[in-house]
Amino acid sequence: MNRNIILGIIAVVIVIVVALVAILINTNDTTNSREVLRVGMECAYAPYNWSQTDTSNGAVSIKDSNSYAYGYDVMMAKNIAEALDLELEIYQIDWDSLPLALQSNTIDCVIAGQSITSERLETVDFSSPYYYASIVALVNSDSRYANAKGISDLKGATCTSQINTCWYDTCLPQIDQANILPAMDTAPNMLVALNSKTVDLVVTDMPTAMAALEVYPNMKILNFTDSEDDFEVSEEEINIGISVKKGNSVLLERINGVLGNYSIQDFENMMNEAIKVQPLSE
Repeated sequence: MNRNIILGIIAVVIVIVVALVAILINTNDTTNSREVLRVGMECAYAPYNWSQTDTSNGAVSIKDSNSYAYGYDVMMAKNIAEALDLELEIYQIDWDSLPLALQSNTIDCVIAGQSITSERLETVDFSSPYYYASIVALVNSDSRYANAKGISDLKGATCTSQINTCWYDTCLPQIDQANILPAMDTAPNMLVALNSKTVDLVVTDMPTAMAALEVYPNMKILNFTDSEDDFEVSEEEINIGISVKKGNSVLLERINGVLGNYSIQDFENMMNEAIKVQPLSE
């Protein structure tokens, strides 16, 4: 047989073998790879979520970033992803843009300390609660409002809270003659405003307030829960849920299946752990 023909046959065989190996490798990768759960959060809302520079305490890499995310929301996201056998990806997204990220399919769900309000339910679907957060006010310990026993004692206070929350939209207007300043884009910014005495008080939820005391020991929590002179909020506004794109019933059912394995005490234990390890408390 002509030598050139033999070499040609060998070359063809080599090409076929290489192609088959590539197919086998790709098939094996597909078999071993897992689906991804893309979770959006601010990464700036301790103790629910925050960003840090390393993987301490089990922090997860933030997509397209050199930073890592951790906090109560990340703990819950890890538990859900593990239970569903999914790879977890964390996306850092501004608070106001989280619903848009869902609608554009940038992410699969939002785990970011969102209360389950009727307004939000118009554009997204929510899981069953993964935390129950009571509403409180935060003041500086030397404030003239520090001994307030109810919201009527907060009359005339200069105040603010975080944008697009029931704290700002529902609670602050209940304070008689309140001087309500523009909403802050993040929880840390509202705490800075309080610490600098730009405002007399902020309204937030108990976990955020507890985390704040770790950083600002000069602050004081005003909890009117046991008083008749408390903020009027509905159950939906203190129930914290995981949101998914409207109509994504399959993912919602799977998430609810995981949450059903947790008790209220489990949620509290996880939140207390998040408060202990938040970077601002170190």
